[in-house]
Amino acid sequence: MIKFVDLKRQYDSNKKEIDDAISSVIEGTAFIGGKYVESFADEFAKYLGVKHCITCANGTDAIEIALKALGIGKGDEVIVPTHTWISTSEAVSLVGAKPVFADTLSYYYTINPHEIEKHITPATKAIIPVHLYGLPADMDSIMLIAKKHKLFVLEDCAQAHGAKIDGKLAGTFGDFATFSFYPSKNLGAFGDAGCIVTNNDDLTEKATLIANHGQLIKHEHKIEGRNSRLDGIQGAILTAKLRHLNKWNKQRISNAKIYNEHLKDIQQVRTPSSIEGFTHVYYVYCIKALDRNKLREHLSAKGIETAIHYPKMLPMLDAYKHIEQSHDEFKMSYEYQPYILSLPMYPELTDEEIKYICDSIKEFYSK
Repeated sequence: MIKFVDLKRQYDSNKKEIDDAISSVIEGTAFIGGKYVESFADEFAKYLGVKHCITCANGTDAIEIALKALGIGKGDEVIVPTHTWISTSEAVSLVGAKPVFADTLSYYYTINPHEIEKHITPATKAIIPVHLYGLPADMDSIMLIAKKHKLFVLEDCAQAHGAKIDGKLAGTFGDFATFSFYPSKNLGAFGDAGCIVTNNDDLTEKATLIANHGQLIKHEHKIEGRNSRLDGIQGAILTAKLRHLNKWNKQRISNAKIYNEHLKDIQQVRTPSSIEGFTHVYYVYCIKALDRNKLREHLSAKGIETAIHYPKMLPMLDAYKHIEQSHDEFKMSYEYQPYILSLPMYPELTDEEIKYICDSIKEFYSK
């Protein structure tokens, strides 16, 4: 069986570091907050080259907290991509604002800057570009649009730890950026975890207050906040794993190249596209495939796990029936929805396993 994601392999390859990190937290009983969380926040901020990293419970909380810190709420609109996980739009609704969906680019799956401008109204307050599958959105174009219309930009980097545009890391373009450290991510914890990063001192204080019951000092509550904290064990694990992130990303890129080489002659398959100067870190290796569902059944029969990211674009979900936007407005997302298929992708995947997956795809289409 080739798992879609095999987290046990990564643990086995760094077992001593991880076990030592967990043991240190237990020995010091530093379970909530404390030096291990602070250490990770400092190290991750240094990694990105930003001033501040505010840790929190998960990536969804991170987006919601950032939106609240920006003062976004009832009556406001936030532009989000049609094609991503629901956290991005869900967080907008949870602060009382309205998510407005914009179509994506056919070959890259990230939000189309030209579509963003179509949806800007006097109520628009922010744009949330998602760096999907490990490929950054077109941030230069998005930042120009944001500057022109005086909008906030909140980068959703849940799938793009270490991704770059011309050497500049995803998460360092906008007013805020958020990260998820869900276990399967390029940098994953052993449970839920997230963070917000920024260079803005005032936004840092606001986000910190919101995430920690409205207090910077215990019992001195400046506002009503919430409880969204990173625990010590996750902080220690993430610190240990951060040292390997660049190495793991290089291996993902190498694995993608092997996939590309083996799949390039299959006319029924389109491999992922990247952009010159963009570093795609392949959180997901997503192909477009004819007869996608039958191919998926064939691969399952061959012992290969796959996934679909995501089977329905957000505006077509029941959760957004109340928003009057039809699929005619999202032609690109709607067009590729039946064809996308995610193949196994993780640093520990072997060349032999990738070849077996590709040979199995060739076998299906040869029939």
